[in-house]
Amino acid sequence: MKLVPLGDRVVLKQLVAEETTKSGIVLPGQSKEKPQQAEVIAVGPGGVVDGKEVEMHVKEGQQVIYSKYAGTEVELDEESYIIVRQSDILAVIE
Repeated sequence: MKLVPLGDRVVLKQLVAEETTKSGIVLPGQSKEKPQQAEVIAVGPGGVVDGKEVEMHVKEGQQVIYSKYAGTEVELDEESYIIVRQSDILAVIE
């Protein structure tokens, strides 16, 4: 199966949380905070959304930072994805 987002939606795959700090301390499971970094898996077509013309600015394969409480988590083929609006993406990592 494949996720195909509609409108101004973007499908993200969250990057793996670090298991050690920069100083080398190993973090237990509960202490790991989910990173707000993700890879763009699929991008919707944009178009007219809520009466406004929306142009999509992100592309598949880019790494982005998204808003902490944004989106909807879905699981497909034992993989977790997050579907967010393009406006919930804060920055593109270059």
